[in-house]
Amino acid sequence: MKPYQQMPILECGEPLVLIPLEEFAVASPHPYEKLGAPYGTRSPYYLRQGVITHLLEAQLLLRQRFPGWRIQIFDAYRPVEVQQFMVDYTFTEVVEAQGLNLTELSEAQREAIWEQVYQFWAPPSLNPATPPPHSTGAAVDVTLVDAAGRIVNMGSAIDEISVVSHPNYFAESTEPVNQQYHAYRQLLADVMNAYGFRRHPNEWWHFSLGDQMWAWLCNQDNLTHPVTARYGRVD
Repeated sequence: MKPYQQMPILECGEPLVLIPLEEFAVASPHPYEKLGAPYGTRSPYYLRQGVITHLLEAQLLLRQRFPGWRIQIFDAYRPVEVQQFMVDYTFTEVVEAQGLNLTELSEAQREAIWEQVYQFWAPPSLNPATPPPHSTGAAVDVTLVDAAGRIVNMGSAIDEISVVSHPNYFAESTEPVNQQYHAYRQLLADVMNAYGFRRHPNEWWHFSLGDQMWAWLCNQDNLTHPVTARYGRVD
């Protein structure tokens, strides 16, 4: 169990609604649908109503600072079945990247790879007390697009299973290009944090508002005024 999964959830009942995609840049085709993830009749382009409201406000702040720039939606709502698909897909990717054979893994190798995967991916739990963040409609994976429509280089790809994906990986670098990567990551975090989002400790692209991870991160920052998660799993 991850630490944030111990946070209680008091579901508020707010609806899951379609993101106004015309307001944002959008990764297209959707990266997980392209891989064959089993969305069925459901769409990845949904979030809780309140989360969308705050996301629009974050983008307005971004455009005040950098006219013409937009937030790009990479991924949003994710049914547990899709979480399972992507966790299994990522496990296979890590095995192949390490030059190993999936059918010949020792138990120790298998455990080590799962540990890598779960540093970035939440377990595909069906327990209502421990939902994957994206399955609540309260988590969104985002990056930035500049005024010319180019995706801003953050120094690593979204979903890269590597320490390079950690938000502050480039913070201490003296290389100009690495300093720029960090500045862009910090810009994204600043506009999202300004409207209540909290960033995943291991992923520069993942932000949440109202789920267990959000509550856990908020309470680490402010122990005197604890908050409770208000969004549970949406089926």
